[in-house]
Amino acid sequence: MSLTGKRAVITGGGSGIGADMALAFASAGAEVTIIGRREAALKAVADQHHCIHLAVVDVTDEAAMVAFFAQLGRVDIVVANAGAAESAPFAKTSFEQWQRMLNVNLSGVFLTLREGLKQLNDGGRMIAVASTAGLKGYAYVGAYCAAKHGVVGLVRALAIETATRNITVNALCPGFTDTPLLAASVDTIVAKTGQSAEQATSHFESTNPTGRLVTPAEVSATALWLCGPNSSAITGQAISISGGEV
Repeated sequence: MSLTGKRAVITGGGSGIGADMALAFASAGAEVTIIGRREAALKAVADQHHCIHLAVVDVTDEAAMVAFFAQLGRVDIVVANAGAAESAPFAKTSFEQWQRMLNVNLSGVFLTLREGLKQLNDGGRMIAVASTAGLKGYAYVGAYCAAKHGVVGLVRALAIETATRNITVNALCPGFTDTPLLAASVDTIVAKTGQSAEQATSHFESTNPTGRLVTPAEVSATALWLCGPNSSAITGQAISISGGEV
């Protein structure tokens, strides 16, 4: 599949799914701009392909996002991928933690899609990387689940609003994926429970009926398909990439 001539922007492009997606899109011929807060991580990805450019932007900063997209100009693909996960029993979830999870996982997506839409060409593609946590509940991550459910609702609403411009808006909902974000969760479990890293990883693998973690490449492949010529009737969907978990 070719994305030659297409311009794409991907948030959270410095690691994990965002980095893999940036390289996949660039390899397909797109000119890709990745954004995030960590310049070194972004540069490490951009250095791997001449079609990848970077910008240091905090997706929760409204003024910065407005300025970034205004300077970027017209685009064909917008991917809201930036996210973060924190865990705590619900009764011990602080309001500050609740706000952090909503800010990066929901408000960041809102700002990305709102400002991206202003620069999106007709026939463009918008993708939000949500999670199976946007389709079901998980214990100890109530704030994260609430934010990801919000992303799915936002996508469904925006899909209706943009349909007459042949713009599609979809959410990708991966299960537990082999990324630095999951590695951090493994480290937290090890620190709090005394389990080994292997035991903690096995717990995440066991949620997937296939008995393994999802790979970033599987998420990127789904995103590429949504940006291709034969997916224009697919909009407003929350696509589970979870080996049958959801």
